[in-house]
Amino acid sequence: MEPSGFLDCLADDFARLRAVAPTDLTAAVPSCPGWSVADLTRHVGEVYLHKTLAIRDGAEPEPWPPAELATEEPLALLDRAYAGLLAEFAAHDPEDAAGSWYAPGQTVGFWMRRMAQETVIHRIDAELGVGAPVAPVPDDLAVDGVDELLKVFVEYAVAQWADYFTEILAGSPGWTYTLRTDGAAWSVRTGPGVFRVTDGAADAADVTVTGPPAAMLRWVWGRELAGEPSGVTIEGPAGAVTQLRRCIVTATQ
Repeated sequence: MEPSGFLDCLADDFARLRAVAPTDLTAAVPSCPGWSVADLTRHVGEVYLHKTLAIRDGAEPEPWPPAELATEEPLALLDRAYAGLLAEFAAHDPEDAAGSWYAPGQTVGFWMRRMAQETVIHRIDAELGVGAPVAPVPDDLAVDGVDELLKVFVEYAVAQWADYFTEILAGSPGWTYTLRTDGAAWSVRTGPGVFRVTDGAADAADVTVTGPPAAMLRWVWGRELAGEPSGVTIEGPAGAVTQLRRCIVTATQ
């Protein structure tokens, strides 16, 4: 996707989040255990502010968040933070430098993509929390979101912060996975200290996960509701699926 496409999706999903959240700020968010919709709203606002400063100052602010944000009303914080983020995006080209935890993505464009993906997942959280219908996710955004999670989050995290994955992967026999959706596929190979992602389906995968783009996005991010039919089909050993899920959860904490 082009940066303009990410910004369009960001605007659409922010509008949906902003419309849904006020209907019940006290509701529990099932996909974020321990959070209310108010907590979720505050979190998104804090994320927007954090990335605004990462672009403005050229480095991600630490420590975070400032204590004074805890006293700000969640919706007011969300609105203020979103306005600041958009202003920062408007003041820069996508290729301009920005601070980022992801070494290959030290640009404003990286944060345009990341904030579009952050927002679509959290507006789904808000919808699940208040019991609203989950709005459609454009196929191109969903496919990009799966790609981002596998490569930017999990593959990069295993390479950079291997200690967090030692227990998960130490006993791995070397599983292979294929994730396949409309117009895209990824192969994943695991082993002790290894999580490798390549484009395209594996020749002979131990685990195959298939489904439409939006369903695949919700599955990899753990945004399916317990007890509801899954939008994806999974074939392969349960232990291998559990290993993949644990890697994803650890990388996205």
